[in-house]
Amino acid sequence: MAVPQVLQPSKRERFRFTLNTDGRPHRVENTLAIVTFVCGVVAFVATFWPSAHMISSWIGTLGFGVGLYSQYISATTPQRSLNVVGIVGSFVGAALGIAHGGFLPHP
Repeated sequence: MAVPQVLQPSKRERFRFTLNTDGRPHRVENTLAIVTFVCGVVAFVATFWPSAHMISSWIGTLGFGVGLYSQYISATTPQRSLNVVGIVGSFVGAALGIAHGGFLPHP
């Protein structure tokens, strides 16, 4: 009678975050996706302080525009995911920044 072999757990690679899931480098697309994400986070966080309305308005508008272009030229799904999160954060930041006082300082 044959002795059953004990299944050993397969050696799994450590998790590595990459935006290039297709194996090809996309420097411009990756840079734009990261810029969109950072602008979205900054614009959204700045809305917690109404006195930072200029920051959230300008950065949100910039992030929204860059994000739309970045989404247009994106090549991989992780890039598109960062773009969507950044675009939504930028839009919310710009909208609330405009509601709190707009693009220019209060007189």
